[in-house]
Amino acid sequence: MTPEQIIQRTVDYIKQEFSDDSSGHDWWHIYRVWKNAITICEIEKADSFIVQLAALLHDLDDWKFNDHDDETPHRAKAWLDSCNVEPVIAESVCEIIKHISYKGAGVENKMSSLEGFIVQDADRLDAIGAIGIGRAFAYGGYKKRMLYDPNSPPQMHASFEEYKSSQSATINHFYEKLLLLKDMMNTSTAKRIAEHRHQVMENFLSQFMLEWEGRDILDEAKNG
Repeated sequence: MTPEQIIQRTVDYIKQEFSDDSSGHDWWHIYRVWKNAITICEIEKADSFIVQLAALLHDLDDWKFNDHDDETPHRAKAWLDSCNVEPVIAESVCEIIKHISYKGAGVENKMSSLEGFIVQDADRLDAIGAIGIGRAFAYGGYKKRMLYDPNSPPQMHASFEEYKSSQSATINHFYEKLLLLKDMMNTSTAKRIAEHRHQVMENFLSQFMLEWEGRDILDEAKNG
C-alpha cells in the first residue's frame, strides 16, 4: 500500500473504533487532532506520514480506556503491522503514542521527536479553549464526577499514579491540567494558538465562579 492508502485505511478503522464514544475522545476529537497536526507539520517541516499516523492512532491505547499495565501501544502496533508499515516508521509512531499523554503537573514530558511534539501539541490544543471546556465536562459526566466541589481543592500531581487515580471534580481538572497546557506547548505555532484558547478558559472560569456564588445576580440587583 502507498502511504496515502495506509492513511485512508487508518481513517476508516479509527472512525469505526471511536464512533460510539461519549467521553470527548470520539472520532471528531481525533479528526481535529489529525487536521491540526497536519497544519502544524506543514509549518514546522516534519515527516507528515509519521505525524498523521500518530495523530490518527494516538487514543487507541489511551490508559484511560485500557487495562494493560505497561505503556506499550499494543493495538496501534498491531494495526501498523497489519498495514505493513516499515518497522522504523512504526517504531517512531509507537514512541509518540507512548509519550503523548499528560501524566501530571510534576511529571516530565519524555517526548523527544519533532513529529511527537507536533502531535502532542495538536492533542493538547484540542483540550483547551471552547472545545476543551466542552470535552472536560463530557469526560467528567462519563466518569460520573462532580461538576465542582468547593471543599475539594485542586492538586498538582507529582506522579502519574497520583494523576491517574484522581477522582476530583471537573472544575479541578482545569487547574490540575488544562490551564497548565499553554506553557507546555512544544512548537512556536501551537504556543501562539494556545494563548487565545487559554484566555477563553480563564474567562469561562471567572464567569463560572460568579454564577456559583450568585455574585452576578447581586451585581445585577445593585446596578438595576
